[in-house]
Amino acid sequence: MALDEVTITKAIVESYMESFLKHTEVDVALVGAGPANLVAAKKLAEAGAKTVIFERDLAVGGGIWGGGMMFPRIVVQKEGCRILDEFGVWYREYEEGYYIASSIETVAKLTAGVIDAGAEIVNLVTVEDVMIREDEKIAGLVINWEAVERMRLHVDPLSIRAKVVIDGTGHDANICTVVQRKIPGAKVGSLGVVGEKPMWADVGEKTVVEVTQEVYPGLIAAGMAAAAVAGGPRMGPIFGGMLLSGEKAAMLALEKLGR
Repeated sequence: MALDEVTITKAIVESYMESFLKHTEVDVALVGAGPANLVAAKKLAEAGAKTVIFERDLAVGGGIWGGGMMFPRIVVQKEGCRILDEFGVWYREYEEGYYIASSIETVAKLTAGVIDAGAEIVNLVTVEDVMIREDEKIAGLVINWEAVERMRLHVDPLSIRAKVVIDGTGHDANICTVVQRKIPGAKVGSLGVVGEKPMWADVGEKTVVEVTQEVYPGLIAAGMAAAAVAGGPRMGPIFGGMLLSGEKAAMLALEKLGR
């Protein structure tokens, strides 16, 4: 059979638009496809929640890819190993309490787990704003192509309706910062977005799970975004806390959905 270029084009555009339109109204919209949100998305989709992740970069995985200083390995403590087990990630014990895994395999299998669970991942799309309604609850997201933002083009965005939003945008806590900046009198978390503290892996790994919470009506902060909101320490290339934070974020979102 001869291949036709226009048919290829139509197949791509029609398939993408079908999925895009299907996800303009969702139960949970996650921003950032790092480790916390990948775990959260899988668990949400498995529980029957209509779930979409928006990632501004070409690749998903957040800070996992580079491992530690471009050595493609990550460390996970014992508490986080059960999440690796759920996704089928191979790891080995380095010494008591320290488990080592390939950063590349981890991203690949976390991503595959999300897709297999039925959640949608949309890359190259940035979230530039939120939607708010009379009850001052987050009602959705305002999105645009990441290329539009990078090139500073004057192109109006589109909108996504969501019952719950999870900010997993890492150190910058982009969605929490937008809410704090644009909603008069809004306080995100108990203190506002205060920014992360210097590295302290032991404290940071515990804190990031503790501070994973709803920080504004309809908005949950997960992973390093939660640490940035609450002023928790950064922890470097150990990811057990990120995985457990995603699990907790999913649980909180499901509670809000009444699931």
